[in-house]
Amino acid sequence: MDAISQEKLTLLMREARGRLEATDWFRVGVGLVYLAGLMTRDEIDFKKVDREFNRFIYHTLGGGHTITSVLQFMSGEKVMPTVQCARFTEAFQRHCPGVPLVSIPFLLELNLGVAKNISGIGPEGPLADWIALKKAEQEDAAPAQAGSPAQSDGI
Repeated sequence: MDAISQEKLTLLMREARGRLEATDWFRVGVGLVYLAGLMTRDEIDFKKVDREFNRFIYHTLGGGHTITSVLQFMSGEKVMPTVQCARFTEAFQRHCPGVPLVSIPFLLELNLGVAKNISGIGPEGPLADWIALKKAEQEDAAPAQAGSPAQSDGI
């Protein structure tokens, strides 16, 4: 994890209101950056990547917090206030433009899929419902964008 990403995630955390919200924003921001970083064709040295993230998380939040605990947090109901918060979304977009907002439902679904494989329990509840809603909204928006004047061929 590079210093620029660390700085941006720290700035994101500072825009929250209060310690609890700041911690949650940081967890979600770090988790999204981590998951987005996995979307590559390159070989990933997970021990190295996890060590870098764990070091940053430890220095920011203190003991007991790891990338594993961040991803666990992101697979439960407690993530909902953050992902539904317009202030978080706007701040995340400004500070972490490398993770497109449209990818957030996919990344959270990916995380839920891993949690399902580990626990054997299917994804359900408010987060799974939110992901399904956002994916449906994106699918509904896709045909409208395909017919927009900017993309028409003039016929």
